Amino acid sequence: MVMRPRWAWELDDAEGRVLDRPVSPVFTTQFDAEQWIGEQWRVLAGQGVHSARLLHDGHQATPTLALRVP
Repeated sequence: MVMRPRWAWELDDAEGRVLDRPVSPVFTTQFDAEQWIGEQWRVLAGQGVHSARLLHDGHQATPTLALRVP
């Protein structure tokens, strides 16, 4: 059985608490995960997401990304 890497966004509120909704899909590539956040960040910000962290197999892989609507 081949295990593929798992990439997912952990989404936080303004106080830094992990949100249980909305939920990030799980991706098999970092590219797909980053493309998704690039397309969805405005919607997520409108749903109360303040920041996002990309996790790779449960470990933070990139700096925290602030989601702010200009």
